[in-house]
Amino acid sequence: MPDESLLIISPVRNEAAHLEHVASGLAAQTRPPARWIVVDDGSDDETPQILHRLERELEFLDVVRTPPDFTPQTADRLARAAAPRAFNYGLRTVDPEALSRFTHIGKLDGDVELRPGYYEAILERFAREPRLGIAGGVILERHHGDWAPTPCAANHVRGALKLYSSACFAAIGGLRERLGWDGIDQVLAGMHGFETRSFADAEALHYRHTGSADGRLRGHVRWGEAHWTLHHGALWTFVRAGKEARKKPRGASGLAYLYGYASAAARGVPRVDIDGYGRFVRAEQRRRMLGRLHRSSRSESIAT
Repeated sequence: MPDESLLIISPVRNEAAHLEHVASGLAAQTRPPARWIVVDDGSDDETPQILHRLERELEFLDVVRTPPDFTPQTADRLARAAAPRAFNYGLRTVDPEALSRFTHIGKLDGDVELRPGYYEAILERFAREPRLGIAGGVILERHHGDWAPTPCAANHVRGALKLYSSACFAAIGGLRERLGWDGIDQVLAGMHGFETRSFADAEALHYRHTGSADGRLRGHVRWGEAHWTLHHGALWTFVRAGKEARKKPRGASGLAYLYGYASAAARGVPRVDIDGYGRFVRAEQRRRMLGRLHRSSRSESIAT
């Protein structure tokens, strides 16, 4: 039976290769959504035809199409915040009274297939943890023919499959239409007293490697710029660059990330301008870095 409290919105463009997987994953959910809105943002492949057929097959699916040139064509649509803009366009099609009845609102990318018990596991976590505001599962990507989980901090939820409690969604003001939106929402949730968590017992298959839609190196440059706008500190950024450098293409990924951060700083790209936001981010990064140093020193003392 559909979960009457669950609204899912998927902004898509040219996802003909993946939509069948996404739809199958939702149809197989032990707690499927009451409504799944797919926002087709200017697809020029077979996406519209596939959505037209799926809309007849799935009673909970509604297809929405953005106006012509809603998102300008560019080599890097993610940098233009195409996804949150299309998400919000779809959200505005929901009647306010109907929207008020949903207890959870989620974003699901058009290349992510959820395991059958995904939403049941996440919704049970929300029920058990009242302070939980944003939650999601673990993303698996194919490497050498096998599905393997991608690394993700426990307090971070990937933008591809975020689920919000309606209270948290309202408190943070929904999705910001700018680069770094999926970091801004997490910080705002924390500032409003909500927790954000990813759970390993809820799995999703990602049919395109994270950040590769517009090229891997361009993706790392974009992440660097996004983290400048999100008030990430210089030391934190250098540590993060070391991690990025281990990803393919090795070395160049870390340099691209640093270039994106430094270039944004040099150009004076505006940072998030929300009262208390920068202080909250810096305090959280100091806390996490001190925690890592403490764990490292404990491990060394135990080893000796």
